[in-house]
Amino acid sequence: MAISLRSSAFYHSGMGAHFSEAGLRFLRSLKRHNDRDWFNERKMTYEQELKEPLLALIDEINEAMLRFAPEHVRSPAKTMMRIYRDIRFSKDKRPYKTHVSAWWARAGLEKTSGGGFYLEVSSDQVQIAAGVFLPERAQLLAIRNHIVVHHARLRAELHARRLQAAGLLPVAGNPLTRPPKGFLEPAAAMDLLQRRDWAVLGTFPTSMALTSGFSREVSRRFERAAPLVTLLNEPLVPRSKSSSFAPLPLRF
Repeated sequence: MAISLRSSAFYHSGMGAHFSEAGLRFLRSLKRHNDRDWFNERKMTYEQELKEPLLALIDEINEAMLRFAPEHVRSPAKTMMRIYRDIRFSKDKRPYKTHVSAWWARAGLEKTSGGGFYLEVSSDQVQIAAGVFLPERAQLLAIRNHIVVHHARLRAELHARRLQAAGLLPVAGNPLTRPPKGFLEPAAAMDLLQRRDWAVLGTFPTSMALTSGFSREVSRRFERAAPLVTLLNEPLVPRSKSSSFAPLPLRF
């Protein structure tokens, strides 16, 4: 069950959680002043105008997801992604992301790269996505084995009219230039097998994030993408609560 944040200032008098112009201004300024001193001096603004609204928004979306994707409901604190960048192995040493975001992983796949739902808000745009992005090797093999059998289902889900009507379109997929090792057929599935992402993505104006109906807009699109996420997670879900992830055997 989601942790309620309805005492928040961003959820009162029937008004849904949303962001403010002040929050977007903070993100615009962060692009120009991406350093710790600047951020720390304005951390209260970040907490009040970005972190608190995002947690309240996640709480509202969680309540909606109990109906169509209950396995993805986690506490807002665990769903929200850190604004701090991982710079340990990066040449880009800027410490902060210039957006706020959330990832709804499936229960049992929280520490992996299984299928889930994603929301990102920046000063330039809102992005709503669902699917699998760059899974780790074992999961990648399991998904490809699954596609061999279910490629028609996957293709239908990626191009479903209900998704297109909601502005969610298939991502390019980071495709390989040749068939992946061990997968030479079926030919009808090869474009799907060559992918390393299987997802849909929509880009929307930031004005969406400023409205009291923001959580409804996000939830509606997540619901339309839920069958795609379920399909992609079918080969990844742990066999039992006591067992760890085990991929399907390779097909040669």
